[in-house]
Amino acid sequence: MTERERERERMTEQDAALAAAVRAGDAERVRDLLDAGADPDSAAEDGLPVLCTAVATFAYGVAEVVVEAGADPDRRLPDGTTPLLRAIESGSPAVFEAALGAEPRLRLAPEQREELLAAARGWYEEGPAARLRRLTGDPGPVAARAVREGEGGTLTEYAVGGRRVRDGHGAILTALEWAFRILTPPAELVARAVRHGDPEHADWSASEWTLTVRRSAETWAEVVAFHRHPDPLPRLFVLDVFGMHALTGGLTQHAAWYERERLQLLGTWVEVEDDGAVLARLLRALADEDFPGSEAVGLRHAGHADARVRREVPGLFDRPLTPRAAGAVRALCHDPDAGVRAAAVDALADADPAPENRLLLLALLTDADPHVARRASHATARGADRAPETTEALVRLLDAEDQDIRLSAAYGLALRDDPRTVEAYARVGRLDRPEYEHDPRADGLWRWKLRNAPSG
Repeated sequence: MTERERERERMTEQDAALAAAVRAGDAERVRDLLDAGADPDSAAEDGLPVLCTAVATFAYGVAEVVVEAGADPDRRLPDGTTPLLRAIESGSPAVFEAALGAEPRLRLAPEQREELLAAARGWYEEGPAARLRRLTGDPGPVAARAVREGEGGTLTEYAVGGRRVRDGHGAILTALEWAFRILTPPAELVARAVRHGDPEHADWSASEWTLTVRRSAETWAEVVAFHRHPDPLPRLFVLDVFGMHALTGGLTQHAAWYERERLQLLGTWVEVEDDGAVLARLLRALADEDFPGSEAVGLRHAGHADARVRREVPGLFDRPLTPRAAGAVRALCHDPDAGVRAAAVDALADADPAPENRLLLLALLTDADPHVARRASHATARGADRAPETTEALVRLLDAEDQDIRLSAAYGLALRDDPRTVEAYARVGRLDRPEYEHDPRADGLWRWKLRNAPSG
């Protein structure tokens, strides 16, 4: 066998291994094989590029690796489609983003761009379940299940006739239009966002992001106008756009103008909003924006009938708490809703360690709701109260069944430089689980030893 034949055989083996790794959804193995020289455009067992396998199995991490390695998403296949077109039809925004490739507006000819847009628009308008049934001709029931793609939001996956698609075509159409710098009317993007009635849906987040990065006075005015919409969902969507604007404010030189506009509107809007879910989100936005006068807003809503609203009230109070705010927080600590009590206990720990506050906080350590008890133990541990009865309450918590409560108790003792800290952490148990990797409580013993151990 010649050297060329041996090299060809080696490459064939690599390509076969690549197809197997793609089929298994093993992105790390795929990356290693590509780094070793496997062809990113090699064919799978069905004769189609391995990118199509990744698309068909919704393996967006694999698709991203293959495209980054040079796979051609625009390659015309025997049935007239392309891997990118198949990614659009899949209804998976994550798969679509992975397959989109670099500079699509410059890379694709106008007729190619229109083909992709038409595909996304067609699937979106007809709906994946209806189109699947029409394409497969299968009269049987369409199976549906909820799925989540990373941080991209929730989707529904439909299956019938041996074919599966997801319902993220609205998000795909929105992203594709923005990639081609098509300025879709904001009203249409809002309609796509609320179509599924779910703020967690991928279509919602895609519209939210696009309307955030489209920075112009015209776009802003059209979006803001929906805060008067009779349906609460568009109003809720406006608040999410506001939140994304606040998070990404540094991306624009007009950040100060947007901040003023948000604060002015939020201040008037909160006085007239009557939907509990929207009002709760409004209060959270006011807290996030450090709205001047937020305490007065919180005091007005501390007795609201909707528990979702009351849960947001403690976050509106600046620290240290004023006497009026502290009184409201104490009242909320007795609220029948556990979520309200949990929010209030965090604020109470930041209040003056007066006897009435201490007694209430210690009582919440044994709250009937486990979430409230955990929040109370954490708040007590990090709180400024160093009274002996507070320290002894933390010691008693070391007998709790809940490891998180035991950890807070040990952490509180460490912060107080208590000599029982070493024994306390021994009673906490193992802390090598992922959720404790960046938890400052897990480092409490180490820091206590730095301050107190003879070796320093």
